[in-house]
Amino acid sequence: MTSIEGAPAAKGVRSPRPTGPDDNVRLGVFAALATYTIWGVLPLFFKLLEHVNPVGVVANRILCSLFFVMAILYFRHQFGEVRVALKDRRTVLLMCVSAVLIAANWLIFVWAVGNNHVLEVSFGYFINPLVSVAIGMVLLSEKLSRTQALAIAIAVVAIAIQAVGLGSVPWVSLALALTFAFYGYVRKTVDVGSAAGLAIETLVLIPISAAYILYLLTGPAPDFYADPTTTLFLVMTGPMTAVPLVMFAFAARQLRLSTIGMFQYIAPSLQFAVAVFVFGEDLSPARLASFALIWVSLAVFSYGSWRGRGPKPA
Repeated sequence: MTSIEGAPAAKGVRSPRPTGPDDNVRLGVFAALATYTIWGVLPLFFKLLEHVNPVGVVANRILCSLFFVMAILYFRHQFGEVRVALKDRRTVLLMCVSAVLIAANWLIFVWAVGNNHVLEVSFGYFINPLVSVAIGMVLLSEKLSRTQALAIAIAVVAIAIQAVGLGSVPWVSLALALTFAFYGYVRKTVDVGSAAGLAIETLVLIPISAAYILYLLTGPAPDFYADPTTTLFLVMTGPMTAVPLVMFAFAARQLRLSTIGMFQYIAPSLQFAVAVFVFGEDLSPARLASFALIWVSLAVFSYGSWRGRGPKPA
């Protein structure tokens, strides 16, 4: 047995097995599964902070995420990417927009979990891919296929049924889907990596977050840092935010976008299960019908996407 350089390998010592494309794809699949699983069970984590002001939770999440993502950038030697991005005025302006959108998304999510609206959270992330397609049609003049148009039409009916069942428009679902879809649209137009982008977004939001935390600590509200357990959970919002994003960035580099797209239904499915079986939220017949329709819509959408990748006729 010889080494890579051609010299004899030491007796009894195995040469390391080279890492090939299949290994990277396998790691990408594991990373995608881990990412969407973490996002799916996040309601369990944020339920532990329901006694804290939602804006305070988000402010701490921004602050702790900054420290954690800075550590990631340091160990990966990626501060240069942040410096380059900050020198471009257009990039900075767009990152300010994406920062506002993701902060709004986080705030709605935290409020919804604390107020027992996790089913609406799940519904929102189920319709998110369809909202993204609609945004592409309106803002990017992308043409819809027949299956995409049918999927969106079914989703509209599902939203209408949900509105009738709830007695009001499911604003939590729509707000989550819209903020995250527009966030994805803005980030798509900026050539900044996941970790560097999160660092810039949190830097943009830090002044407001720090000011609000100071207001909470000096105001009439109870000092949530007085409880060590609450403090620990608030600190953990940093890695709970940054780690899945970094894993997602890795998975996106190893897998096809169509493959990533199929994984995205894991998170809302887990959120649905958590809402019904853990938190005991009411799944009325109207709500169940709306979820059934949205699942049909996503099946149609996924089938159309899969068929669209087939060979084109000559």
